[in-house]
Amino acid sequence: MAPALAVGAPIVLKPAPATPLSALLLGELLAETDLPEGSWSVLPVPNEVAGALVRDPRLPVVSFTGSVPVGWSIREAVPRKHVTLELGGNGAVVVGPDQGDERALDWAAQRIATFAMYQAGQSCVSVQRVYAHREVAGPLTARIVQEVEKLRTGDPADPATDVGPLIDEAAARRVETWVGEAVAAGARILTGGVRSGSSYAPTVLTGVPADARVSCEEVFGPVVLVDSVDSVDEGFARVNESRFGLQAGVFTADLRVAFRAARVLEVGAVVVGDVPTYRADQMPYGGVKDSGEGREGVHAAMLDLTVDRVLVLTGIDV
Repeated sequence: MAPALAVGAPIVLKPAPATPLSALLLGELLAETDLPEGSWSVLPVPNEVAGALVRDPRLPVVSFTGSVPVGWSIREAVPRKHVTLELGGNGAVVVGPDQGDERALDWAAQRIATFAMYQAGQSCVSVQRVYAHREVAGPLTARIVQEVEKLRTGDPADPATDVGPLIDEAAARRVETWVGEAVAAGARILTGGVRSGSSYAPTVLTGVPADARVSCEEVFGPVVLVDSVDSVDEGFARVNESRFGLQAGVFTADLRVAFRAARVLEVGAVVVGDVPTYRADQMPYGGVKDSGEGREGVHAAMLDLTVDRVLVLTGIDV
């Protein structure tokens, strides 16, 4: 909304039905400003109504964040509109063999554990898959488990809580089902793996088959899988096996590996030295493949919401 208001583009915000409060609070703040009437609207309407908004000719741009099927259906419904889609992912991390010292292992484990589980994993750039070089996989996995077990679960309104519940019990049951499928196919639970109502314990898996849904789909829950690879190139290939391509993280101090990752990884952004969850508002944020099309971020959004125009003055005596 901020980029839209900055360039003078009227905007309509439709929040997700399950999470409207932050959008309504934003609307309350905007109502206190001197912005002209009609410059913004917050419409907490059912999803069934959203189709009419998407097709309305008065709205020339559609920016959507959500599920893959809905996003591509929007693109098909309005092929002549400018559409940007952020459709999620299953963020991966590759850890190189040069990360074997204590400090590097601790840093990688802390970042992976934190950002696999923050917001109960309900983020499109949460860490879902970790491919660690065989030389460091053992000590890294042990540290990830230790860091995950330090996280406090409970009421998200409590500042001491690290991991709260999922959006509803159905979401937690889905995660439980996916983990159960992976275990039945040969995966091992290193910690977690227990559901209580709408909460699912922060979970670390290993030995997960590549075709298990907890690996190849977006789990959107507090679950991370860790596997070993024989080379960083094998790790890059495992990252690219996904139908998603939002962001990826690479822990390495080798610039050759970093630049190779930027060349070969099929994602919208490669984050070297940190997890794929890293994001700054000025970044052109978005993905490829089933992660969507177009880019978010302040500058990108300002471009999305404006058009280039030309004024030619000729034959005028000055």
